[in-house]
Amino acid sequence: MFTKAIVRKPCQAMLSGLTEANMGLPNYALACEQHQDYISALKECGLQVTELPALEDYPDSCFVEDVALLTPKCAILTHPGAASRRGETQHIEDAIKAFYPNIERIDFAGHVEAGDIMMVADHFYIGLSARTDAQGAAQLIEILNKYNLSGSMVEMSELLHLKTGLSYLENNNLVTFGEMRTHQDFTEFTRIEIDEDEDYAANCVWINGTVLVPKGFPKALHAIQQLGYKTREVAMSEFQKLDGGLSCLSLRF
Repeated sequence: MFTKAIVRKPCQAMLSGLTEANMGLPNYALACEQHQDYISALKECGLQVTELPALEDYPDSCFVEDVALLTPKCAILTHPGAASRRGETQHIEDAIKAFYPNIERIDFAGHVEAGDIMMVADHFYIGLSARTDAQGAAQLIEILNKYNLSGSMVEMSELLHLKTGLSYLENNNLVTFGEMRTHQDFTEFTRIEIDEDEDYAANCVWINGTVLVPKGFPKALHAIQQLGYKTREVAMSEFQKLDGGLSCLSLRF
């Protein structure tokens, strides 16, 4: 169960955020509307939401998930692989300190973005990507082990982040897309395969029995509903333009 979330208001500089989506510039006003609806969805799932102010110096700063990993036992500030995002960790630290006495850090020898990390019970799968390297992942596993948690590295080649192609919905159910459909690290899960034309919906979020699903992907929505989950659609078009998904917009704990 989750009880809290931390989000950050989008900044106007998001128009120059990192992206490979080739979908055009986001509409800032619409992004703010969608962000407020996202917060409403979190609250509907029973979360107390801390909303942090926009950071105009960091175009991608609304994607708070990447700069910290919040576990049941500690918080870990990451060292993002994207150079333009590395200053964001210092701006999230105070908000996390309000809830976590134990704060660890990935040092500058390695890179980690938490969009590459998927938690399943006490185990953390860490995708090796352009943003998360083996040195950073090794540091992360060492920190997790200190708190009797475990981690493992996942080899991947096609995805921006691990959770671009994977979402764990509890109850052994795993939403998958692309190379993750048949990945050897996930054979023990019940896999729900997302069609290529709805690949964006592979990033969805389980919160206290409800699954947040990006709006506009009916096949994915139906597949998740068929498993018996309550669902809540959230419009994400402006964040999709910046390669951002539902999980990216909050730290849930």
